[in-house]
Parts: sequence; C-alpha cells; structure tokens
Amino acid sequence: MDNFLEISGQVFAKNGLITAFTLVGLIICLSYYLSNRFTKGRLHGSAIAISIGLLLAYLGGVKTGGQKGLADIPLFAGIGLMGGSMLINLAIVSTAFGAGLDEFRKSGLAGILSLSLGVPISFVVGALIAFSFGYSDPVDITTIGAGAVTYIVGPVTGIALGANSEIITLSIAAGLVKAILVMLSTPLIAPYIGLNNPQTAIIFGGMMGTNSGVAAGLGAVDPKLVPYGAMPATFYTGLGCLVAPSVFFLIVKWLML
Repeated sequence: MDNFLEISGQVFAKNGLITAFTLVGLIICLSYYLSNRFTKGRLHGSAIAISIGLLLAYLGGVKTGGQKGLADIPLFAGIGLMGGSMLINLAIVSTAFGAGLDEFRKSGLAGILSLSLGVPISFVVGALIAFSFGYSDPVDITTIGAGAVTYIVGPVTGIALGANSEIITLSIAAGLVKAILVMLSTPLIAPYIGLNNPQTAIIFGGMMGTNSGVAAGLGAVDPKLVPYGAMPATFYTGLGCLVAPSVFFLIVKWLML
C-alpha cells in the first residue's frame, strides 16, 4: 500500500498540470453539490469553489512556509502553472469571444462613466481606510488604495512606488477581500439593481472592476452575462495600473503635505 501511494504521488507530481486540472475539477464538482444541496443555488458553486481555493492556498502556505500557497507542495506544483499569467490571460481573452459588440455600443455613455468612476471611487475608499488605520506615508496610502481597486493594481503600484513588502501584501489582501465581497453579494443584489441584461452587466463590471469577483458573481446570476462584465473589468484593471502610481499618487502626496 505504501509503495502504491508513493508511486501514485510520483506520477501525479510528474504530471503536474493534469493533476491541477483534476483537482480543480473535483473542487468544482464538490462546490456545485454544496451549493445545490445546502443553499438551493443561492450561493453559486463558483463562489464556493473560489473560497475553497483560497482556503487551500492558505493551508498550503502555512504548511510549507512558502509564497505560492498549495503550489509549494510538490504534488500540486502544477497549480502554479495552471494559475499562472499565461492561462489567466488566455481565459480573459477567450471570455471576450462570448460578447457582442452591439451590446457594448448600447451601453454608451453609461458604460464609459462607470469605468471612469469605478476606479477613483474604489481607490478613495481604500485610501481612506488606510488613512483611518494610521498610515500617513503617501506611498503606503496609494498602494493600499490601489489594492482596493484590484489585487493586481495594488502590487503593480507598490512596486512602481517602492513600497515595502508588507504594504504590498496588504494591498493584495484588500483586493482579495473586495473580490470575495463582490462575488458573494452579486447574486443577492442583482434583482434589486436590474442586473439581468448585457447593458447593466457592462456598467456593473465597470463599477466593480475586480475581474474574478465580477465573473463569479455574474456567473451565479446568468452565465451569459459574464463576458459583458468581464470585459470592462479587464479595462478597469489596466486603467488602474496607469493612473494609480501616477495621477493618484501625486494627488495623495499633495493632500498629505
């Protein structure tokens, strides 16, 4: 039995990417079962799956003391490749093929305004929270505020401004909290804000911005809406990476004089 487990472990480790897809598939099956069995679909399976993924990443990091979560365990090293930038970018690009350009045109000025307002509002909320917790360095406030935009904008801004690793970690945590809140709350608020058509999905994605949270939340409402929310959310991240370490930092620096 011991030899069987040892040989199996070696096989799984040598075929890391296949192991990663298998593990993710099992988690998704379990998540959708839990969703249907215990929440009657009110809490979407994708939301549960992401929560389980975050928990496993935490447990993997605690066990190994590493920085890549579950991917630091040799048996699950393929998760690092599966969750890497190559496949993430492929998934983002492929999402766009499910959207119709006519729907984007119909959103018109509202879609543009949602994107223009979403980034500053998220940044201001994050910056105010950072200030309320006693941070006074413009670099720290800007980095944490950028994290509230998305957990990608946070570290990009922190590295650009020379923030220390602790502040960058806080910015990532702020973005993750936002993504989870958006993911879990979207199905609950959708009936009250008319989130049931491509136009409102575009506006919602532009306001919220967190790609993973918006995609998971809209998936719980209607999978057909996911491309419409994900596309402006992707532009949201790009816009945040441009303005947070430049325009927003200069404004924060001026205010803190």
